Amino acid sequence: MDFNLDETQTELRTLAADVLDRAATHAEIEAHEASGLPYDSKIWAAMAQAGLLGVCLPEEAGGAGLGPIEMAVILREVGAHVAPVPALSSLVAALTIGRYGTAAQKEALAPLAEGTAVLTVGLREPGAGFAEPPATSARDGRITGRTSMVSHAAAASRILVPAHVEGAGVGLFLVDPAAVAVQDMPLSTGEPGAMIVMDDVPGEPVGEADGRAYEALRLHALAGITATASGVLAGALRLTTDYIKTRRQFDRALAEFQAVSMQIADVYIAARTVDVAVWSGVWRLAEGLPAEEDLAIAAYTASDSVVRALYTCQHLHGGMGLDVTYPLHRYFAWSKHAANLLGGAEAQLDLIGALV
Repeated sequence: MDFNLDETQTELRTLAADVLDRAATHAEIEAHEASGLPYDSKIWAAMAQAGLLGVCLPEEAGGAGLGPIEMAVILREVGAHVAPVPALSSLVAALTIGRYGTAAQKEALAPLAEGTAVLTVGLREPGAGFAEPPATSARDGRITGRTSMVSHAAAASRILVPAHVEGAGVGLFLVDPAAVAVQDMPLSTGEPGAMIVMDDVPGEPVGEADGRAYEALRLHALAGITATASGVLAGALRLTTDYIKTRRQFDRALAEFQAVSMQIADVYIAARTVDVAVWSGVWRLAEGLPAEEDLAIAAYTASDSVVRALYTCQHLHGGMGLDVTYPLHRYFAWSKHAANLLGGAEAQLDLIGALV
């Protein structure tokens, strides 16, 4: 097993980092937050122009047809820059449709590559865990049920939702947001979230209702969420390291104090731990190997160690860590959202126990 990125993936990481360094600046994100818009269209357009949104799309949609590793590379950089764009939901949905969708469904992904469309997914149902099969039902192509924590639902062209098909297994369906009831549910990241209520609404099937497409969606989502969380911690670690190098107390830089050095070392260890788990799971997913155990460990780490490491970053900043005009609060909010989306650390421990 070699978790090192190959030449193409390394170049993709460099490109994503360069684009987001220039587009997702602190000033740009502040301006977006003041605008009240669902996502930053300038950053989204910059990613599209650089080809980042088309990397994981099938060739039928003008994409490069790449897979989970490349998706994780991009989403890790999105997390590291806390870029307010719907990349997680869009890329997870596109990767799943690209693998299981019809030719027409794949071709319909082209506007996403151009940055003129957004996709989203319904991953969680109210009161249900991330790994629990959906209670939402489908009969004769009509969907009834609810899904929560759906990001950018109002801005999306389609919502990808799982549903149990009568007389079969779990399938995936593309639903038009205009056909459902959208109840606002603001997310901790500041992005618009929603509870989606479907009452006998039409759904376009993606793949067969044998559970395979649903399982692919779930694993792609785990890979995407944990890769984003890994990037969030990497960005917070960089920000905190720079701060303790320059912030002085008692005529010494904070980094010179042993207690501070030990705490930032703990943050570094947490960052390396989640990285190893993420790349192990994503590599196995890309190779067609069983990846659920590795991704469950990555999800547990993202729900536990990453969140605690963000608390440490806030502590090392002192009062500055709580100042909303300083960027650290965004990293903390993103890490909490990832943990909430995954169902929390206890749910991931339960899943790991069931798997082993």
